[in-house]
Amino acid sequence: MKIGIDIGGSHISSGIVNKNGKIIAKETRDIDVSNIKSGKKVEKIVIDIIDDEIQQLLSDNDYTIEDITKIGLAIPGSLKNNVIQKLVNLHIENFDIITILENKYKINAKAKNDGKCAGIAEKKYGALKKYDDCVFLCIGTGVGSAVFLDSDLLETKLPGGFELGHAVIQKDGTKCNCGRKGCFETFASMKRFKISAINEFKMPEDIESEEIQKYIRENLNKPKVKKFVNEYLENVNIGLCNIILTFKPEAICFGGSFSYYADIFLPILQKMIKKELAIDDDEIKLVPALLKNDAGIIGATEI
Repeated sequence: MKIGIDIGGSHISSGIVNKNGKIIAKETRDIDVSNIKSGKKVEKIVIDIIDDEIQQLLSDNDYTIEDITKIGLAIPGSLKNNVIQKLVNLHIENFDIITILENKYKINAKAKNDGKCAGIAEKKYGALKKYDDCVFLCIGTGVGSAVFLDSDLLETKLPGGFELGHAVIQKDGTKCNCGRKGCFETFASMKRFKISAINEFKMPEDIESEEIQKYIRENLNKPKVKKFVNEYLENVNIGLCNIILTFKPEAICFGGSFSYYADIFLPILQKMIKKELAIDDDEIKLVPALLKNDAGIIGATEI
């Protein structure tokens, strides 16, 4: 039995994944560290939540710790010598979570960047299964990424490679969490989309993302909403064209909360790319992720 754990900035999800890449049980807990500045305290919260989720999964499904054969973690950051270097949204640095979990459960544990994990899942079980050269983009709070060449995940010896969300698309643009200005993710993330929508359409600051999506869908033919969507996608298109010119993938898959707008966004992006790069409609496929929010959990068990 394999357990996959997806650590996000606002929640942690754990699931039991079978040999066919299917989640047979899942637990999710919210995590709020907005008022906690001590990394050590946050580390304890993260470990406690993971332990609570694992114990719940075991109890509800009549398993014991001895039944666990592998623990995989999808983490929103990079690793060096199996130590998480930095989790910006959780105020954590140099977090040796692998050693902690292996000592606690006496079982092999591995971790990888969450964008890479989600990409692995989509490549093996999801929307990218039939493509050899392809790119996965997880567009949500930021922009995670995974690149596959001849079906192999491209990785670097040094940590943090192939982070396509941190390619600069505007000089002196909005400052990114990475410290640079004008990164692709500062313009393309769904976090940016949500903040911009709230400001543009005078929405309540605590409005749920589902309500914003509903508003966009119901008013898409209105000039102001259409202009807003097109301006957002023009920025996304800059990053996509750079990716296409660099890797020439057969397909680009879109995960994260972006995927919930796929039926609206992807046809528009396809036309933008065709115009910008003068390519045929079917030369590069833009496809929505199939595994949605489960991709990180599933991919974590494949590393």
